[in-house]
Amino acid sequence: MVGSSRHMLTFMKCLSVRCWLNRFRNFHSRSMANSRYEYVKSYEMHDILQKNCWIVVRVDGKGFHKFCEAHKFTKPNDENALNLMNLAAVAVMQEFNEITLAYGQSDEYSFIFRRDTSIYGRRRDKLISYVGSLFTSAYVCNWSYIFKNALTPKYPPTFDARAVLYPTDQNLRDYLSWRQADVHINNLYNTTFWNLVDSGLTNAEAETRLRGTLSSDKNEILFQEFNINYNNEPAMFRKGTILMRKQIEFPSGKCISCIAPFFEDMIGDSFWDRHSELLDKSKTGNRIIYDEKTNSVILQYQVECYNRRRGLDLLKI
Repeated sequence: MVGSSRHMLTFMKCLSVRCWLNRFRNFHSRSMANSRYEYVKSYEMHDILQKNCWIVVRVDGKGFHKFCEAHKFTKPNDENALNLMNLAAVAVMQEFNEITLAYGQSDEYSFIFRRDTSIYGRRRDKLISYVGSLFTSAYVCNWSYIFKNALTPKYPPTFDARAVLYPTDQNLRDYLSWRQADVHINNLYNTTFWNLVDSGLTNAEAETRLRGTLSSDKNEILFQEFNINYNNEPAMFRKGTILMRKQIEFPSGKCISCIAPFFEDMIGDSFWDRHSELLDKSKTGNRIIYDEKTNSVILQYQVECYNRRRGLDLLKI
């Protein structure tokens, strides 16, 4: 009994010492965290985005005219360069499930966050810095996937980001209509301009030729002088790229969720009727069949990633 009491007393002393050490560590950690320098945190300002509004984070290339010149991208449209933008946008959507739709054209991409998203407490600085940095790093990381060994990046690209709020569904639709109308105006002009330059005109002469022309005039120049029907140009060039989450059914019958590209007109009501889940998350999106029409670099990339993770060939299951 005496031996047991002695052991018990020793145990209690050790336990007491251990508790004292833990208290000291906790006190020391708190005193270090609450140091006299911590007051500087009070200078931080957080801009919280208004609730119940659509959040649009738009990423824009900085100095991309120079970047395109340095890398000799095809004018007026470089399909590989556009698909690199698309893959960077896919990476952002894979990170943020709160993004219901993304829309890209030229050197910009718009990411639509749901009205009820609470990510990062709707802090503007967190959202724009995360989206902007992730998009930029994904652009660099996917460079070799798109260009293989045919083109080496000469210097890193730069993108800025901003967040804008739209309180109603109609406001959001008008925003996307504005960006898509911008695609049509710019691409029609650029297609006509660069065909004129390729025909022998200088940049200044081509600009003078197109000054004051309407869309119908540019269409006429393309058709009469270059035998180009503008409506037959690739839809990605004319309409931009819409990215949405869809269930993709493969020939084997297996169905997985992917981020799929669409090249449709968002200005009319028919688009929003076909994809009603965009504005109403209680609805289910339509399933897409994977075939030659839907096949794209964007889906190929996701299939390859899926196969590597699962050790399967999705198209042969």
